Amino acid sequence: MAEWSVSLHNSIHAIPATEWDACAGADNPFISHAFLSALEDSGSVRQETGWLPQHVGLHGPDGQLAATCPAYIKGHSWGEYVFDQGWARAFEAAGGRYYPKLQIAVPFTPAPGPRLLTRPDAPAETQAVMADALRQICHDTGLSSAHVTFCTEQESNILTERGWLPRLGLQYHWHNQNYACFDDFLETLSSRKRKTIRRERRDANAAGLSFHTLRGSEITPEDWQAFYTFYQNTIDKKWGNAYLTPAFFPLLSERLQDRVVLMIARHEGIPVAAALNLLGHDTLYGRNWGCVGNWPFLHFELCYYRAIDFAIAHGLKRVEAGAQGEHKIQRGYLPALTHSAHWLENPSLRNGVEAFLQAERPAILAEAEALTALSPYRQSAT
Repeated sequence: MAEWSVSLHNSIHAIPATEWDACAGADNPFISHAFLSALEDSGSVRQETGWLPQHVGLHGPDGQLAATCPAYIKGHSWGEYVFDQGWARAFEAAGGRYYPKLQIAVPFTPAPGPRLLTRPDAPAETQAVMADALRQICHDTGLSSAHVTFCTEQESNILTERGWLPRLGLQYHWHNQNYACFDDFLETLSSRKRKTIRRERRDANAAGLSFHTLRGSEITPEDWQAFYTFYQNTIDKKWGNAYLTPAFFPLLSERLQDRVVLMIARHEGIPVAAALNLLGHDTLYGRNWGCVGNWPFLHFELCYYRAIDFAIAHGLKRVEAGAQGEHKIQRGYLPALTHSAHWLENPSLRNGVEAFLQAERPAILAEAEALTALSPYRQSAT
């Protein structure tokens, strides 16, 4: 019987979109060929930015593509949101070379989802074979490590069974309990939290702004130009780097069409703020936000409350608001665990990281429990 075989590709276009998406499925927009190709074709992802595409194809014994991974050789740890810089510093202080490394991820996107993308009719052992293949790639190419970030819990379990080190993180997600309208959601909150949200929405909507939810082709080039200014303003406030180029956003809209949801606020017809979301099968994913000027509670209105409105109106199960910000809890977004898995070639580095993760894991679980205790929901409503 023929053996499994692995191929590496320095462009997403080396794998036909139909074959890639047969593995990726249609539920999560970030792992689609359209999204990943927009990153590459816009120049946001390329060797010069420290993200060298090295997508992995796994061919089964029948010669067909059974699985693939969005993979990149990295010369730094920026734009990942699962932080390993401390591991790098420790290893390099001891004389090791941490970079380059292999990153299995969606660049600049802390949205959980599948990473070991597997065709539905592939052999049952396919993901385990991919886990071993990623380790072998590190060994054969001299990379220090491989990191599968924001994967599913099921994938993390498979990787852990194959010797990888699991890691937990925290995000904030809102869950739809079959609400018919926003007021239904508010009724599940404590009286004080309900009044706070109503006041915030009232003040945001009394500031002389008009609000618009645009999808796909409804978003004009001028809207995207304004949004890029907002995006840069947010980056500047956070002392970060603008990873995404101006070409990325209109290209994303062209390729993902109605799965791109832009919530925009205008003052006297001029855009002053916007929040970018992507639509999955049953989830709305909040991505980027920005504004010019100071507007009361506008961030909460555009990023949280209008996302909830959209989810209720479209029967979605969840809104994922990403990491950071305990203020999200008081607005109905509760802590959710995220998963990653890590393979480190050097035994000493591996032992050190394993000890760190064993200490970190109970701390993350305790933090999740403590944050959940801050839930704004009435006990009878949970």
